[in-house]
Amino acid sequence: MSWDNKQGPWGKANRPPEIDELLKKVQDKVRNLFGGKRFTTIGFLVIVVVLLWLATGIYQVNQDQVGVVQRFGKYSRTVSPGLQWKLPSGLEKVSKVATQRIYQEEFGLRTLRAGVRTEYAPESQYERESLMLTGDLNCVLVPWVVRYRIGDPYKFLFRIRNVQETLRSLSEATMRTVVGDRSLDEVLNKRELVASMTQEALQAALDGAESGLFITTIELGKTNVPERVQPSFNEVNAAIQEKEKLIYQAQGEYNKMIPEARGKAEKMIQEAEGFAVNRVKQAQGDVARFLALYDEYLKAKEITRQRLYLEALNEMLPRLGRKYVIDADQKGFLPLLNLGERGDKP
Repeated sequence: MSWDNKQGPWGKANRPPEIDELLKKVQDKVRNLFGGKRFTTIGFLVIVVVLLWLATGIYQVNQDQVGVVQRFGKYSRTVSPGLQWKLPSGLEKVSKVATQRIYQEEFGLRTLRAGVRTEYAPESQYERESLMLTGDLNCVLVPWVVRYRIGDPYKFLFRIRNVQETLRSLSEATMRTVVGDRSLDEVLNKRELVASMTQEALQAALDGAESGLFITTIELGKTNVPERVQPSFNEVNAAIQEKEKLIYQAQGEYNKMIPEARGKAEKMIQEAEGFAVNRVKQAQGDVARFLALYDEYLKAKEITRQRLYLEALNEMLPRLGRKYVIDADQKGFLPLLNLGERGDKP
């Protein structure tokens, strides 16, 4: 069926005159294109196919996406959200990348159903991913979740063949490295620190691999020791607590006794220093007194000697108690002694 049918697709009576004029112009141009030959159904189909092919260049990019255009397989440009046009299919290809969407990868756990009460698969199924060795040679289960978004669409599409596999491998290697540098106590009680250090190291590894990914958060799940080593772990914890208790008691005794001993030592030192100062001052006084006596002795030797003798006797005689002074020529001095005064009884 050709377009020069008088009825046309709407029928002659119902066809608007503008359509007749447009069809006539198209027929004239097509006849000129084909050398003035009658435009048949084949020509119409060719035009339709061409128009449909050109229409493949029209596409829509959503608000949370960017479009990466390739021309003959080679990167050409990145386009922003909105209605866009590219060369038809076969010449250019567009890949839409959601750069604002947050993705996540789970390790050691799997979410079965998200919601108010999220359901998870049994952790025992994925224990191999979360089982690690700490720096103090203890086994620990560390499940975690990596949340990320696509920061560089070009690197995401063209630098790495399998971005998800690369992310999982680097994430697992990084987490094992961080946990391997920490003690069991740090892994169990300082999860925020472990997550922060892992995120920093993982982002550096992804940047080095030119993955185009940006890590938003790393969240650690409930860290614990494997069930089969739980009894031994409890015994170790009990021993550690007992050790800490003894250490605190020893520190308390230390804090009590050491200051007391230091106070006594300081007191003894001060007493010794005072005694030394006193002895020095006394010795200096004795020297000054002796020098003064010596000066006086030089001025009057006999008088000074006699005075010193008398002063010495005056100081010593009171210490001797009762004294008897007897003439050297006295023969019988026994009757002179009043023996009754001593309180002797017959």
